[in-house]
Amino acid sequence: MPAFFITGMIDDMLVKYVSTFMLVALLSTSVLAQPGGQRAAPGVVVSEATIESFPLSAEALGNARANEAVDIRPEITAAVTEILFEEGQTVGEGDILLRLENSEPLADLAAARAALVDSESQLRRSRELFKNRVVSESELEQLEARRDADQAAVNAAQSRLNHTTIRAPFAGQLGLRRVSLGSVVSPLTVITTLDDTSSIKLDFDVPEVFISRLSIGLNVNARSAAWPDLVFRGTVISIDTRVDPISRTITVRALLPNEEVRLRPGMFLTVSLLKEDVRSLVVPEQAIVPERSKQYVFVVEGENIVARREVTTGRRRPGEIEVLDGLAPGDLVIIEGTQKARPGQPVQIIEQR
Repeated sequence: MPAFFITGMIDDMLVKYVSTFMLVALLSTSVLAQPGGQRAAPGVVVSEATIESFPLSAEALGNARANEAVDIRPEITAAVTEILFEEGQTVGEGDILLRLENSEPLADLAAARAALVDSESQLRRSRELFKNRVVSESELEQLEARRDADQAAVNAAQSRLNHTTIRAPFAGQLGLRRVSLGSVVSPLTVITTLDDTSSIKLDFDVPEVFISRLSIGLNVNARSAAWPDLVFRGTVISIDTRVDPISRTITVRALLPNEEVRLRPGMFLTVSLLKEDVRSLVVPEQAIVPERSKQYVFVVEGENIVARREVTTGRRRPGEIEVLDGLAPGDLVIIEGTQKARPGQPVQIIEQR
């Protein structure tokens, strides 16, 4: 075979090889680049914002309190002379619980009454003399002032004597006795406690998103670890006027009947309320991109162009979150690949979940 023919074959093969290599390079470049020299659109996974059943239920941990509660303390300093109650006893309003040493208040009251009798007697005589102009008007006024002062002294002495008898201010159950017969007590001494547990006040915190649905009279259900098989039912009686700026919750107070005295002050109860079947706009939780104090999502719009939208979120459940504002049903939100998405730039949807 002529040498020039072999050389021509080699040249033809070399040209084809170079041409094939350049074609592959050009195809590779076209995959990695788009018109304008931009890189290929990043791939993302999206999910559709949908209206779903999102049952409305608020649950909280509540602290039980007595309907009325007070520490029983004396008003004066004196020795205990008589104890008339038992620990845990149920008492009525006005029942006598304890008596204190009263000899000094009795003596003060007797002296004050004697002084009052004397001043009233002098005042009566002086009024008769005043009619005959024997006593001047100023002298009569002085005697009236003295009578009023003596009357005030009697009232004060009677009050001190009354303080030697300690009574229950309202009906309820007494706690532990903390004094003994003969001990000296003062206004700082707690003799016992008194709780009205015929009903229980339950304070608990509710997220602010539920405020519009809270109202006086709303039914609540409560459970206690001490009585796991029982549900304690009550109603909301008051709602705080302020939202806690840190926890974003508001305190609610409910009243639970407690005729069988199963609930005790200080117990923790799990509270549930606002059980409604509500339909809400829901997206996967990973679609939410927090930035400072705001929440955003990346939405794939026409021609696969990305838009960033601020959204207002509501309640959460595992894997999903309620969107109150900023999205519409059917919007495609990016749930994977948000770190590559840029507003105004195209993306490639590789999967929709």
